[in-house]
Amino acid sequence: MSAAEQIGHQTETLEDDELVAITGYRLPSKQIAWLKLKGWEFVTSGANRPVVGRVYARLKLAGVKPSTTNAVAEPWSLDLSRVG
Repeated sequence: MSAAEQIGHQTETLEDDELVAITGYRLPSKQIAWLKLKGWEFVTSGANRPVVGRVYARLKLAGVKPSTTNAVAEPWSLDLSRVG
């Protein structure tokens, strides 16, 4: 269990063990090959490790084609009408 999970906080990007669970590979080069083959968007870190966004991964795993419209939280407005 990662430090982020121990304190109940998830990072914006997937942890190493989450990438292993998704790709089935521990080696970053194999993870990158799998992500490319499956059409996943990712960037590589300075250490040439794949970095995948958490929201993107959730959408992708749910079968939703991630886009800028469904990856952004719904707009909201502050309603102060009941403050008195």
